[in-house]
Amino acid sequence: MQQYLELVERVLAHGSLKHNRTGVDTISAFAESYRVDLQDGYPLLTSKKVNFNAMLHEVLWYLSGADHIRDLRQHTKIWDAWADASGNLETAYGRYWRRYPVPAGGAALGAEVFVDESHPYVTRETDGSLSFDQLGWAIAELQANPNSRRIVINAWHPANAAISKLPPCHAFWVLNVQDGRLNCHLTQRSADIALGVPFNLACYALLTQAIAQQAGLTVGEFAHTLIDAHVYVNHVDSLKEQLTRQPLALARLEIANKPLDELAFDDFRLLDYQCHEPIKFAVAV
Repeated sequence: MQQYLELVERVLAHGSLKHNRTGVDTISAFAESYRVDLQDGYPLLTSKKVNFNAMLHEVLWYLSGADHIRDLRQHTKIWDAWADASGNLETAYGRYWRRYPVPAGGAALGAEVFVDESHPYVTRETDGSLSFDQLGWAIAELQANPNSRRIVINAWHPANAAISKLPPCHAFWVLNVQDGRLNCHLTQRSADIALGVPFNLACYALLTQAIAQQAGLTVGEFAHTLIDAHVYVNHVDSLKEQLTRQPLALARLEIANKPLDELAFDDFRLLDYQCHEPIKFAVAV
């Protein structure tokens, strides 16, 4: 996909050397962005092989709302470095997408109000607290009010981010309909261009297609803003090799016509995926 290769080129050409918590320096640029039209095909990178199966298992884990990786570990080790010995995570995207904490009534400031247990997308957790299914509400809102400008899914919780080993990188996303086409914009606070962005792109393109299908819409564009767009210095040579490769035709993705909560691994079919050889990149923890 040419947009991705152009992003790599821009960061390598204009980024600055920057230290970070991992101990591996990065070449970093501020507020980079790109966009792709999902009508052109499913944007799984072709300039290197991307592990679609691992990405799909991760997406299904997000959709489950789980706050642990005990099931996910059977399919991919991507989150092992940030989970405890029991598989629990301080921060899990699906936990916030599907079960975002609702402040107790006594926590309201002034005239501030919160949904209560009577709301169809509020559930009571085992500890007695309430949580809100942002994604379930977003799909219902798309069906009832597709022109809404308020369809936001937030994975950022400031009090959690202050102590988490790895607060959410892809912090929040917005769904927006134009001319019957569902568009998705992702804001990402920190973006590992070599390893993370190809997965982020594949993940949110898949989600946009699945949500559009459930809401009776066609797919539109995926737009991605990367606040700290960075290349780890030990990834530079391999990315330069990737830049020499010519992008191939995009694959297609078929998704069974089921509600989002009923989708399983076998309900997704990746078709016509052609790609160059894999490239190994070390993970900075």
